[in-house]
Amino acid sequence: MALIDMFLSRAVKRGQLTLHRPGKAPATFGTPDPAFGHITIRFADSGVAGRIIRNPALAAGEMYMDGRLTVDDDDIMGLVKLMTGNSPWERGQNALQPSAFVRGLGAVKHRLDRINMERRSKQNVAHHYDLSARLYDLFLDADKQYSCAYYTDPDTSLEQAQSDKLAHIAAKLALRPGMRVLDIGCGWGGMALYLNRHFGVEVLGVTLSEEQLKIARERAAAAGVSDKVKFELIDYRRVEGRFDRIISVGMFEHVGPPQYKTYFRKCRDLLTDDGVALVHTIGRFGPPSVTDDWTTKYIFPGGYNPALSETIAAFEGLSMFLTDVEVLRLHYAYTLHEWYARTLKARDAIVALYDERFYRMWTFYLAGAAMAFENGGLCNFQIQFSRSRTELPIVRDYMFEGERALRGR
Repeated sequence: MALIDMFLSRAVKRGQLTLHRPGKAPATFGTPDPAFGHITIRFADSGVAGRIIRNPALAAGEMYMDGRLTVDDDDIMGLVKLMTGNSPWERGQNALQPSAFVRGLGAVKHRLDRINMERRSKQNVAHHYDLSARLYDLFLDADKQYSCAYYTDPDTSLEQAQSDKLAHIAAKLALRPGMRVLDIGCGWGGMALYLNRHFGVEVLGVTLSEEQLKIARERAAAAGVSDKVKFELIDYRRVEGRFDRIISVGMFEHVGPPQYKTYFRKCRDLLTDDGVALVHTIGRFGPPSVTDDWTTKYIFPGGYNPALSETIAAFEGLSMFLTDVEVLRLHYAYTLHEWYARTLKARDAIVALYDERFYRMWTFYLAGAAMAFENGGLCNFQIQFSRSRTELPIVRDYMFEGERALRGR
């Protein structure tokens, strides 16, 4: 039996996978299961199998991007769901992992790549966030929220879930008119504009993406609030001043473990004596680990999703109060499914903007990310902390009340 057959026979138990390859009869693995479906894949040449066996987490994506691995009906989401659903995180087994030797080398490289000094941080951000604004228009909501939405119901529309996310986070900040807010990693400015519109606060948004900066400033000008909502191209380590509140959504994933202590120390120094901060980040349920090779190479160089343990360890010793931690388990899976569906509908536009290979890369990225939250070990953390023991109410009711009021407006 060929190595690829042995690999697939171990990896696929529920649902079925049929493999077509040159010079061999089709082979089917697994057993029928309506929940997992029947996926058919095709190898264009004899070299595909060897590449996948050596490092499936990297090579499967590369072979798909290059068109050497194809999926009938172009159902890459179905393939990733079948493979990850057969080895969910909670079982503690993952047939898609590379060999122990490859993992060992990858762990060393991972730590070096995530030192994320300032020049590298800007390069890493530009790799992903300075792509064409048109691309993001094709699959994001109108407010251009490129982070986990907040679903009060799985059937909620993406637009409503992203609006609810803003309300959910804003309510935790206990804002009052006239406060100064720092938005670290402000994206296209949606959060900053929302906070100003609903609470009358002044906001400074900082980013390392030139494309995002341009659009954020245009949005502030169009809203007539450029004097109250300002955006700067600056590393968080270079921000000066004091702020009543700090918010960071979807940026901490780019900080890198060697910089965690620096990040939290900077937040402490920027907060007023009664200041409050909230960090919304992708995280992992298990212990510290590494980012998979494919994501590092093609999507988020320098990126890493932290374990709660290493986040809290970096926070300790800074004389700040940990005031609230919330874990969002499936919200990002719902978000990514919607982004994926919109990407499929925009196929022709994305191919025209880039090419077929980019389109396949983007769909593989979204499918893999969705399944990392649906079957893998990823989640989202919302971590709130304060320099003051007494600034926030001692019960969480204010969050719920504030959120209901915002959603009712």
